[in-house]
Amino acid sequence: MASHVMELPRKIVIGENNIKDIGNFLVGLSNPKKVSLVSGDRVRKITYEKVVHSLSDSKIKHVWHRSISNDVDSAQKTLVEIKKDKTDLIVGIGGGRSVDIAKMIAFTLKKPFVSIPTSASHDGIASPFVSLRGDKPYSIIATAPLGVFVDIQILNRAPRRLLASGCGDLMAKVTAVRDWELARDKTGEYFGTYAANLASMSAKIVIDNSEGFKKKPDVRMIVEALISSGVAACIAGSSRPCSGAEHLFSHAVDYIKPGIGLHGEKCGIGAILIAKLQGQDWKKIVKMLKNVGAPTSAKEIGLEPEILARALTIAQSLRPERYTILSQVKMDEEKALALAKSTGVL
Repeated sequence: MASHVMELPRKIVIGENNIKDIGNFLVGLSNPKKVSLVSGDRVRKITYEKVVHSLSDSKIKHVWHRSISNDVDSAQKTLVEIKKDKTDLIVGIGGGRSVDIAKMIAFTLKKPFVSIPTSASHDGIASPFVSLRGDKPYSIIATAPLGVFVDIQILNRAPRRLLASGCGDLMAKVTAVRDWELARDKTGEYFGTYAANLASMSAKIVIDNSEGFKKKPDVRMIVEALISSGVAACIAGSSRPCSGAEHLFSHAVDYIKPGIGLHGEKCGIGAILIAKLQGQDWKKIVKMLKNVGAPTSAKEIGLEPEILARALTIAQSLRPERYTILSQVKMDEEKALALAKSTGVL
């Protein structure tokens, strides 16, 4: 069996109204003298005062950088700026865009990286994978965070749609693990039972408790599930336990027509479709997503039927080396439309 590398976060802290302790967290993690921070304007406005005060108290110098877009060109510009900082550590504060940009820059510059998510919108907050718009229409491996720092109070202030998107990304684990099992059985690909079970458990716990999410979602439970699934990818040494045909569908939509829906929303809808193809109970995924207020139909995210059908048809071609259910079910647009209608996605 070929070996693979497990790169895990050294320290994960989850608390309530604890952003003021970020300086102490960083000192205990790697004792940096100077850090580069990457965030969007809204997040900076929310966190700036407490973060800067905490860093100053811990005698940590800092340079703050603005993330505008998650395309490769924008990330490259930020990389050039951060290189000039000559800092010891790079910190991503925000949702998917800022965390992914900081992660990729840290990997490129061979610097440690810390993730401070401000929304529970995807599992990249603890995984080594990034999604930037560029040549490759799928996630690529970078570096796992040295540490993850979560302030639940900040997550609670994020738009409800972002939390629902995170639940969509969690539903992807149901289908991703099944695809990984198929790859093991059909091609002899390495299958990590522990990593697969950890990812499956992350989804199952949220599914089992989602009835209570109708009134008020349990943000802590959801973010812990997202962190656990990110760690599952670290243990697997690949995105296999977290990303299967449903992610290929999401990436295909992005490839054909960028800007439709959030990543987790497309993955959730993709999980419904792929679960039906796999012979799984797709209705439990629909129920969970509805409980948290996530979209379960293409119309809800502005996804046109012809784009959906085309995305399902080309999805596997984006990563032909990654065996999924779409490797054995030869999809065409007619089949795709029939599948979508049978699940209520159309």
